[in-house]
Amino acid sequence: MRTADEVLLLLDELDTLPADDLEDQDLDFKEWNNRSRNDAIDQIIEYAICMANGGGGTIVFGISDKVVGRNQAIFGVPPEIDTNLLRKAIYDSTDPKITPVFEEIRVPEGTGRLILMQIHPGFPPYTDTSGRGKIRIGKDCQPLTGTMRRRIGVETGETDFSAGTIPGNPESHISPAAMEVLRVTSQKEHAPDELLALSDVDLLTSLGLIHSGRITRAGLILAGRENSIAAHLPGYAWTHVQMSNDTDYSNRIDGRDALMISISRILDRIMADNPITTLKHGMFHFEFRRYPEIVLREAIMNAFCHADYRIGGLVIVRQYPDHMEIGNPGGFIGGVSPTNILHHPPIARNPLLVGALTKLRLVNRLNLGVQRMYRYMLIEGKEPPIISEQGDAVTVVLKGGDYSLPIRFFVEEESQRGEGLTVDHLLMLTYLIRNTEIDTHTAAALIQRTEREARNTLQEMETTRGYLERGGTGRSTYWTLRPDLHLRLMAPGHPERNRRIDWEAAKTRILSVLRQRSMRGEGGISNREIRQITHLDRYQVVRLMQQLQEEETHIDLEGKGRGSRYVYRG
Repeated sequence: MRTADEVLLLLDELDTLPADDLEDQDLDFKEWNNRSRNDAIDQIIEYAICMANGGGGTIVFGISDKVVGRNQAIFGVPPEIDTNLLRKAIYDSTDPKITPVFEEIRVPEGTGRLILMQIHPGFPPYTDTSGRGKIRIGKDCQPLTGTMRRRIGVETGETDFSAGTIPGNPESHISPAAMEVLRVTSQKEHAPDELLALSDVDLLTSLGLIHSGRITRAGLILAGRENSIAAHLPGYAWTHVQMSNDTDYSNRIDGRDALMISISRILDRIMADNPITTLKHGMFHFEFRRYPEIVLREAIMNAFCHADYRIGGLVIVRQYPDHMEIGNPGGFIGGVSPTNILHHPPIARNPLLVGALTKLRLVNRLNLGVQRMYRYMLIEGKEPPIISEQGDAVTVVLKGGDYSLPIRFFVEEESQRGEGLTVDHLLMLTYLIRNTEIDTHTAAALIQRTEREARNTLQEMETTRGYLERGGTGRSTYWTLRPDLHLRLMAPGHPERNRRIDWEAAKTRILSVLRQRSMRGEGGISNREIRQITHLDRYQVVRLMQQLQEEETHIDLEGKGRGSRYVYRG
């Protein structure tokens, strides 16, 4: 949820952005419904249910989310609206009961009053007293369909498919080979010795994988015989394919082995074409692979742990000459998305399975697996993993680009100095090696944090660590790598250049276009057209044009929102 102070800071952004661009899974802006009091209350109840089913968040009433310009976007909430009556209406009209918290913000625009409705996380699904409801997915409220209700059941642990039991004597389903691999792997991760010393049945029982004399599906996944898995878990299967190109493959293998055997077999096949390169830099010796083994292990383990074994898809690993794709059936749950996965609290699709792996020290509940993948790719100078959702499947793409000895040595040297680099630091540095500069908006999207958090990190990298230099002022502030550090971290043979050339060239190019259009009597140029010309993003274009307007008094901005255009009046 967002505090009143955080919302106040965001309001300043309305001069250049519509509120819709500021919305997120836990933040929504809504114009007050002035048709009638009953209509307004019905709408608030709908929004409260939607946000509660989406994991909670903040709804700001009194702002149009489609208008650019603070004065035009902020209409406010009528002064006669009593938040106590709103709270009672929501409580009386929801099942289970939702008790929101209301706060007021005073603003100079509109009625002078905004209302924040804070919805705390609870235990969905929530509906109104007639059984109707919606759920917040990203920035939208979607109908609470049967599929959505089932997904909520998974997220809350009420319908853990992995906890279902299998008929028959548990020992008839257990694979001695799978248990041996499970013990050896867990011992390497320092699982408790007293746990691993138990008999097979007692070990699985202590992990909750044998219940009431029957083995669970999670137990079958971890320790089952292949024939038992095939018979009782038809949705559990994996494939590793060595691709020659986008359409052809040279080798393929399929399996239904227990989890740790499966991961071992897949890794063995990958490692056969993932050789080690050892390089010496001063007193340090570094080993590089095309794909770091720890990243592969984490990505494959995540795919098995988060797969939806009810829908019958494959955990599939496609190994291309220049990249790797690791996918699993089952989309994201619990509000997790590719844009927040780095820091979102972990949500287990198969809680019993993940709980057993946690006790064996094979996974953790702190969402460190994703950060570990990012870290070990970035410290070698490679691109971070690309995580995407397509329908009911999640895919992780690992690019096998060249490693960077300068970056790896710099990370090690900073660690020796007690200046360990976080994933946020690494993402910023990697971005700035490849790009001329970064601003707070770009940084926030890059590290998946708020703009305030991104700004704090940038300032720390500038003032405390001395990695960055700051340019511009106010909203035009940007950061670049310190020149000597930029030179040090570049790949060998890469020519040094002035990192501001691209930015200045963009201003020169746009000024030329504006003058030419003015001479021909044509209209101005939009933000979208400038993005196409300069390859900058929306926010960088706003900043670039603000600087250009300061330098060239003949440039004006006409219109509002998406219809606005920059014109030259020389």
